[in-house]
Amino acid sequence: MKTISKYTSLLLGLALLVQACDFDSVDYPDRFRQTSGVPTVDFVRYADKDVVITQASMEELVCIVGDNLTSVHELYFNDQAAVLNSSYMTAKTLLVAVPRTMPNVQTDKIYMITKDGQEVTYDFKVLPPVPKITGMSLEWAEPGETVSINGSYLFAPVEVEFPGCDPVSATAGDGSSVSVVVPEGAKPGKIKVTTPSGTAQSVFQYKDSRGMLFDFDGLTGLDNHGWNGHNSQDDDGTGISGRFFQFGDGETALDGSWEEAHFSFVYWPGSWNDPENYQDGAMGARLLDLADFTDWQNMALKFEVFVPSSNPWSNTPMHICMAGVKDVSFGNACTDIYGVNVAGANNKYMSGDGVPAAPRALWRPWAATGSFDTGDKWMTVTIPLTEFNLGWDGKTASSQLSADSFASLWMFITNGGVEAEEASCTPIIKIDNIRAVPYK
Repeated sequence: MKTISKYTSLLLGLALLVQACDFDSVDYPDRFRQTSGVPTVDFVRYADKDVVITQASMEELVCIVGDNLTSVHELYFNDQAAVLNSSYMTAKTLLVAVPRTMPNVQTDKIYMITKDGQEVTYDFKVLPPVPKITGMSLEWAEPGETVSINGSYLFAPVEVEFPGCDPVSATAGDGSSVSVVVPEGAKPGKIKVTTPSGTAQSVFQYKDSRGMLFDFDGLTGLDNHGWNGHNSQDDDGTGISGRFFQFGDGETALDGSWEEAHFSFVYWPGSWNDPENYQDGAMGARLLDLADFTDWQNMALKFEVFVPSSNPWSNTPMHICMAGVKDVSFGNACTDIYGVNVAGANNKYMSGDGVPAAPRALWRPWAATGSFDTGDKWMTVTIPLTEFNLGWDGKTASSQLSADSFASLWMFITNGGVEAEEASCTPIIKIDNIRAVPYK
């Protein structure tokens, strides 16, 4: 014979009790009941304090005060529907959160609609959240140049403040960027953006010289510290801050082959003496002697780039590889089973020939459109160090960056294991002010 557990009996008993009760006959004075007629609004206040307001930010909780508010069936701020919770609705008050979505059409009104379709409006402005700044089109722009400040919630009216200057008006677009002319007298440092919702300050700095690794005007990289001759150039009138480095000469084809002479920049630290001296002035310094990489997971490699429209870049990735002293130092050379030098001032760590390929970023700005140029002007490039996680073949690297990885830099435009494109191009790619800085 089957038995019924005590828990099953309890559930059955509760079910019978529910069936026997007529809840509609019980008087619950606080129970929500939809009413007829139309609502009226006296004012809107903060939900947590008795202060009347005429505007609020997205997602902010507000209290609508009036009469017959239980007749409201739908409620909109501009053209965005709010979520109504009957637990927070009485005849006199209605608590509601401003929708988090930007309106398609901003009318600066609240719309209350009854169940039978009658509509009541009330003037009320919705403010976007406090703006956020994520980047700047050219961090090394000169006063008088027009730049874009990128971020979110950058809606008009917008003011941008550069260090040392009063705020200047900016032209807002779709909320993701604003255009502004860099004012005279702007000094290096963080910028601020202010909208009616509040003020944001950038993580990046205007004309940032922190963590400068290569400026080609006297710091590391001015002289040759790799196998090949250096392509650092005097300012030809297009420079952003003096000398710069140039990939390509406008005539040599970039076809993905191993072509270090025109498409490679290599910096290995050390004095070239025996034993090597990594403190032999700036020319022998390890990169970690020039920048603090302690918090490298929150840092990025930044540089300015200029690609003229006459010589665009349309194929072949740039391998950007940072490696430790053990990979590039003569003092750490060793041999494989065949007696071949596999470490110490050679390129095996780049290609993974006999040793694990060092992790790197692959920069392919042409990939989205098939061709890339900067419109005959400079722009800032930001590559988070956490994106230095690929191998020679473009797949996830077998090794990863660590605190010991930041001694050298190799920027090499070659296919590696990435499938070669059939076409070739003859690009000119100028870079300057290579630096490692916080980016978030």
